Amino acid sequence: MKFHVTTMGCQMNVGDGDWLTRALIAEGFTPASDEEAELFILFTCSVRDKPEQKVVSEIGRIADRHRDNPEAFIAVGGCTAQQLGTALWRRFPMVRLVFGTDGIAAAPRALARLAREPGLRLSLLDFTESYPERDQSWPEDRLPPRAFVSIMQGCDNYCSYCIVPFVRGRQKSRSLPSIIEECTSLAQRGAREVTLLGQNVNSYGLDDSGDGTSFAALLDAVAAVPGLERIRFTTSHPKDLDDAVIARFADLPQLCPALHLPVQSGSDDILRRMGRRYDTAAYLTLVDKLRRARPDIALTTDFIVGFPGETEADFAATLDLVRKVGFESGFSFMYSDRPGTASERLEPKISQEVKSARLAELQALLDERLAASLAARVGRTDTVLIEGASRRDGPKGPSWRGRDPAGRIVNLALPGAGDATGRLVRVRIVQAKKHSLIGEAEADHD
Repeated sequence: MKFHVTTMGCQMNVGDGDWLTRALIAEGFTPASDEEAELFILFTCSVRDKPEQKVVSEIGRIADRHRDNPEAFIAVGGCTAQQLGTALWRRFPMVRLVFGTDGIAAAPRALARLAREPGLRLSLLDFTESYPERDQSWPEDRLPPRAFVSIMQGCDNYCSYCIVPFVRGRQKSRSLPSIIEECTSLAQRGAREVTLLGQNVNSYGLDDSGDGTSFAALLDAVAAVPGLERIRFTTSHPKDLDDAVIARFADLPQLCPALHLPVQSGSDDILRRMGRRYDTAAYLTLVDKLRRARPDIALTTDFIVGFPGETEADFAATLDLVRKVGFESGFSFMYSDRPGTASERLEPKISQEVKSARLAELQALLDERLAASLAARVGRTDTVLIEGASRRDGPKGPSWRGRDPAGRIVNLALPGAGDATGRLVRVRIVQAKKHSLIGEAEADHD
């Protein structure tokens, strides 16, 4: 059976989508385009209302497009699947599998069974008591230069606006040996970079499933894996970012100078109403420590605008925080009520018009910061890990796409290089584009 995976939302979903693709290939399924597939797998997000609406729209589009194919069916995974569950069956007859974040390990065999039994529907929505381990084998023709490695599942923070603990469950840390085994296997197969994934990686190992191993100790162990050139991690909660992890940015050359540190608001009153358990002074102290440990660190962040009760002064404080920190870039979102969260009951709600205006103003400032950061790279030389072919050829022939240590996208030509995927190349930046950089390779690439 031919299948197509569509991923929405966070990097945890991206990592899950990559894993399920490999697992299905091992089961005998074949990846295909949206036009040719018979099995459609959606990894979904319900953190905000808009992504959830997008899921429903995508299911409707697939069902309408393939209504004449009785073999075709849809599997819905991720947070929306966990939230809506088997209600998706009643609304969309073409949906035959719903699986939550703890159910993904069993999804490949469930899909194989559904392919054999056309009248069957299955759900995998139960939460597990410990981290659900998965088969981590890779097909030989899909070896990655960079890979995602999940280190935990779920979250215990219960921020007032966030649905994640309800749809991903309580925090469950993966065992240190299994993480190192996967990282070692990836490195032996050619991976040069890993991104450690979790809803709150800074609290790794400190839940009931963990063994007390700290996140800093995990970073040390991953950095000791032979062959790994780069390590990244996401996502970090500021309240749990401790001095030991910050020190690793100075001590571990493999740890990339980049950190996504969601702040959500620049107003202490709004942070308190959000249940974030830090204030702007504490956040700025973290920024200062990070820059002392690694002066070249690129900081990115998330903001929510229009949280219930947000005043013009609160919003102005957010803009002021952007200028104080000097973020490399950031993502901003309009607040939306999520069912069952504490903020659903908070008043006063902010009008759609005000939220839209604030979002546009904040995102314009963040885009301005990104443009300035990219422009400042012109003339500098750095090492770029080539991830694959660029979408467009450059003036000097086929173009390749990679990332510098801070995670910035760099496009460059490598004449006569053959397949450059996975190579580390010294590159001089010659031009800044809207969201990426253009570089020229130096002679000493490997």
